[in-house]
Amino acid sequence: MIATSEVENAARRIAGRIRRTPVFRDGPALLKLEFLQHAGSFKTRGMFNRILAAAEHGLPAAGVIAASGGNAGLAAAYAARELGVAAEIYVPVTAPPVKVAKLAKLGARVVQVGHEYAEAYEAAVVQAEVTGALFCHAYDDPDMVAGNGTLGLELAEQLPDGFDTVLVAVGGGGLIAGVAAALHDRARVVAVEPVTSAALHAALEAGGPVDIPVSGVASDSLGARRAGTIAYRTATAARLPSVLVDDQAIVEARRQLWEDYRIVVEHGTAAAQAALTSGAYVPEPGERVVVLLCGANTNPADLA
Repeated sequence: MIATSEVENAARRIAGRIRRTPVFRDGPALLKLEFLQHAGSFKTRGMFNRILAAAEHGLPAAGVIAASGGNAGLAAAYAARELGVAAEIYVPVTAPPVKVAKLAKLGARVVQVGHEYAEAYEAAVVQAEVTGALFCHAYDDPDMVAGNGTLGLELAEQLPDGFDTVLVAVGGGGLIAGVAAALHDRARVVAVEPVTSAALHAALEAGGPVDIPVSGVASDSLGARRAGTIAYRTATAARLPSVLVDDQAIVEARRQLWEDYRIVVEHGTAAAQAALTSGAYVPEPGERVVVLLCGANTNPADLA
C-alpha cells in the first residue's frame, strides 16, 4: 500500500507540471473535473511522477515505453515530450482512433498489438527488455500510483470544509489506490466498475488478483484483465467497497453530463457518475459525495 507521504513527495516532484483541475457542483454532488488535465486524463499526474522519479537516477537513451488502452499512453507521450525524451506506446488494435491519432500528434511511436490491453502490455514488456527503455506501467507501479494520488491531495485543499465519499471509476486500480492513500482517514473512497470489466471486484471476491474476461462500452479505458497488486492490497487494507454499473447506466450517465452541462467524457469516466444516477450507490441524507470525472479522450460524435 502506498503511504500518504509518498503521495506528498509526488506532489512536490510534479509541481508546475500538471493542471489544478476545478471542482463543480452538480446538485447535492460535487464533480472533480480531472478530464481537463494535460493529455485528457488523471494519468498525466502518475506518468510525470514515474518518469521524473526515474530521472533522478538517469533515464535510458531509449526513452520510455508504455502499454495502454489509450489514456496511460497519452499521458506517457505527453510527459515524455515535455521532458524531452522518446516515447513508444503499445495499444490494442481496438483502441479508439481518437486516442491513436492523439498519440501520434504528441510525437510518440505507436504500435498496435492484440485486441486487449493485456496483449499490448506483453508486447511492450518484451520491447522494453530488448531496447532498455524505461517501462511505465499503466497502473501497478508505486510512482504511478503516488502521482495519481496527488488528485486526492488537491481535492482536500479545494474542499477545506471536508467531504464524506469519493466515487472513483476503476480499471486496473492505479487511480483508486492513489486517492485512497491521499485521503487516508479523511473520506471514504468507493470503487465503481462496469459489470463486464470488474477486475478489482473479482479480486476482492477471490482473495487476490485474478484474470477475468473484459468487454463493454468502457473496456477501452477500464478494460484491465487483472487488477493491480497495489490496488488490491490498498482496497483490502482500507476496506474499500466496490459497486457495479451496467453499460446502459454508463451510456445514460455520459449522455446526461453532456445534455446538462456540455461535459464530454469517455465511457469509463462516466461509470463513476453512473453509480449515482443509476442508484448503484445511494448517499445517506446529508452525505457529501465527490465524483471523479477522470478522462475525456473520446469521440463526442455519438453525443450529438
